[in-house]
Amino acid sequence: MLNKTVIKLAIPVAVGALALTGCGGGDSGSGDTVKIAFEGPLSGDNVALGENMQNGVQLAIKQANASGDLGFKLEYVAADDQGLPDKAPTAAQKVIDDPDVKAVVGPAFSGPTNTASPSYAEAGLVTVTPSATNPLLTDEANGFTSLLRAVPNDNMQGKAMGDFFSKKIGAKKVYLIDDKTDYGVGLSKVAEATLKAAGVSVVKKSVPQKTPDYSATAKDVVNSKADGLIYAGYYQDLAPFAKKLSDAGFKGAAISGDGSNDAKFVELAGSASENWYLTCPCTDATVEAGTKKFAEDYQKEFNRAPGTYSAEAYDVANMIIAEIKKAGKDVEREALRDALAKASYKGLTKTFSFEKNGEFKGTDVFVYQVKSGKIAYQGNVNELIG
Repeated sequence: MLNKTVIKLAIPVAVGALALTGCGGGDSGSGDTVKIAFEGPLSGDNVALGENMQNGVQLAIKQANASGDLGFKLEYVAADDQGLPDKAPTAAQKVIDDPDVKAVVGPAFSGPTNTASPSYAEAGLVTVTPSATNPLLTDEANGFTSLLRAVPNDNMQGKAMGDFFSKKIGAKKVYLIDDKTDYGVGLSKVAEATLKAAGVSVVKKSVPQKTPDYSATAKDVVNSKADGLIYAGYYQDLAPFAKKLSDAGFKGAAISGDGSNDAKFVELAGSASENWYLTCPCTDATVEAGTKKFAEDYQKEFNRAPGTYSAEAYDVANMIIAEIKKAGKDVEREALRDALAKASYKGLTKTFSFEKNGEFKGTDVFVYQVKSGKIAYQGNVNELIG
C-alpha cells in the first residue's frame, strides 16, 4: 500500500521536475549554468515533506530564469536521501561531485543533516536547511562549517509545545512520546523541560519508527490518565498511532510538531486526526498576506496548494540566487558560503540572517489544528497563549 502511494505521487512530481528543468535549459558543460540542489526525502516514508520543499526550490529557479536578468542559467539538482541518516552521505556526495552545484537547499531532516554535514563542510559547499530543527546541529564542536539553518530550532518549537499545553490548554499531566530519531528526541527533551518548569507532570516514553502495532502504547496513554499528549516524530508513524489512540478512547488534547504537519497525516489517519494540534516554525502560505502571490503561483505550477516549508524553501532558494547574482556565475563555493553566512535577506516568510555558528536569528513558532479534515492555521503561539 505504501509503495503504491509513493509511485502515484512520484509520477506527477517527475513530470513537473522535467518541465522545470527544461525551462532552466541548463547544460552542465556549457559554463553558463549554475546549479542549486535540494537534499531531502523524495522517496520512501514522509516523501510529502520533501516534495513540499522541492517544489518551492524549483519554482524559485524557474521564476529566476524567466526574469531574464541573471546573465546565466540556473538548473535544479535533486538529491534524494529518503529522510534517512544512512542514505544522506551518498546523496550529498552526488551533488558535491558536480562542480556546477554551488549551493544546496537542505538537508530537510535533522538526522540526514547530521550525517551529511561533514562531507559538505569538507567540500566547502554551503547547505541552507529550511527545516532541520535539532538544536545540536549548529554546535560549533561539530565542525559543520557549511551549514546554515533558516528556521527556529526545536528549542523554540519544543518550548512552544510546552507553553501551549501549560498556558493555553491548562494540562496537568502530559504523556510525551518521541520516535527515537534525532529530531524526535531533541524536540521532546525541550518540551519535557518546559512542561516540568511550569509544574506539569510528565510521563515519557520512546517508541521507534515503524512500530508494527501502537495498541499497547495507546492503552498506556489512556491508563496514565494524562490530559495531554505530545508526539515528537513524523506523520507516517503518527497516523497509525492516532488511530489506535482513538480506538483506545483517549479524550485529551494532542499535539505534534512540524514532522507531522502535512496533509498526508490527515489522509492517513482519517477521522482520528481530528482536533490534533500541530506546531511549526513555518507559516501557512495560503493564509499570510505576504505569501498569497507565491501560493497562487505554486498552485498554478503544481496543481496543489503549498505545504509545510514550501514557502520557506522558496525563500531560501531566492536568497541563494540573490547572492549568486551579486557574485556572478563563476562564484566559488567557499565564497558563496561566506557571503550567505553574512547575508540579511528579506523573504516572503521572514528575514533570514544567521548567528556565527550558522543558527537562525528568530524565534517565531506557529500553531495549527486539524478541523473538519483540514489543517487550519491558528496563529503565532506567543499571541495564542497571551
